[in-house]
Amino acid sequence: MISRRVQGFTESVIREMTRVNNQYDGINLAQGMPNFPPPKEIIEAAHQAIDGDFHQYAITWGTPRLRRAIAAKYQRFYGMDVEADRNVTVCCGSTETMLATLMAVLNPDDEVIIFEPFYENYGPGCIMSQAEPVYVPLEPPDFSFDPDRLRRAVTPRTRAIIFNSPNNPTGKIFSRAELQIIADLCLEHDLLAITDEIYEHIVYDGAIHTPIATLPGMADRTITISGISKSYSVTGWRVGYAVASPELSLGIRRAHDFITVGAPHPLQEAAVTALNLPDSYYVYLRESYQARRDLLYSKVEAAGFKAFKPQGAYYILTDVAHWLPEYRCADDHEFALFLVKDIGVATVPGSSFYSTKELGRTKIRFCFPKTDDMLIEAGRRLQKLAR
Repeated sequence: MISRRVQGFTESVIREMTRVNNQYDGINLAQGMPNFPPPKEIIEAAHQAIDGDFHQYAITWGTPRLRRAIAAKYQRFYGMDVEADRNVTVCCGSTETMLATLMAVLNPDDEVIIFEPFYENYGPGCIMSQAEPVYVPLEPPDFSFDPDRLRRAVTPRTRAIIFNSPNNPTGKIFSRAELQIIADLCLEHDLLAITDEIYEHIVYDGAIHTPIATLPGMADRTITISGISKSYSVTGWRVGYAVASPELSLGIRRAHDFITVGAPHPLQEAAVTALNLPDSYYVYLRESYQARRDLLYSKVEAAGFKAFKPQGAYYILTDVAHWLPEYRCADDHEFALFLVKDIGVATVPGSSFYSTKELGRTKIRFCFPKTDDMLIEAGRRLQKLAR
């Protein structure tokens, strides 16, 4: 009764763990959404927009004010020459932006290289676009990739390379040298770089996020995807965007138009205020999230997890191989269910971030966009594991 296209899809494991957590009244360190409010300036801007005259359809690819604000932000932070009318497309969150992008640039039987572990929507997005995902591993502990293995993954059918930096779930930030390797392959084989940069401002220990679009020759062959969900703590607003060449933007706009028509008009207007926040806000963002990272990292290590310290984003990936036999768990999914039911902390099974489930069978992901009291209580509960 359903199409072959979606027969292999399951419920999002991340959202599943939130649902299970609600059943057991646990602490939700699974789904990456803050339990604290966004900046008051943004909330006030949303109230003003609701009270104003923004209740009907906006221009399909984004309100002019928001597209201008996005263009100005890319110039301000990265020195990118972005034209609001030609290069910017606003969508319903970065997830829909990614789907609209894939639908716009892929043809049946194209191949797309995806670094894994990866955010769970990339593979299904390729499949819905009738393309074939091809996976290249990021190897712990630093989650680097083998340049030769990446090169061997390129075939005459390869159309694009997708990567997420800072990365969910590892917290890896792709270095300038790694970006250059990817860029060189794109230039040599006429490939697109499709980059998910939703965590661009959440970086730690003095790390710097570099958009691959800023590397020589990459501006016209990169689709840069981001949004307001993570940097401004409004994951429910669903305002994302793509920055691309005029030709690629035209395709993204056409796909987006028939997927959702447009993002919520009043929230687009409020997003302008978010993008215009001063530099001090981004300093606060980095410092506050680094403090949360350090707090939860210390708690999971003290509880006995083997943890990989993230450079960016707001997740901690851990290895629990030593605990699976002790708690009679066959894999990461059983262990995650044990954690929420018996310990009272919801996490995400690591296999949901891998194409080959065995690669994530011993991994568990925590998220930390939470207040200190919640992270401290989660740490207290996890101490039950430290015998």
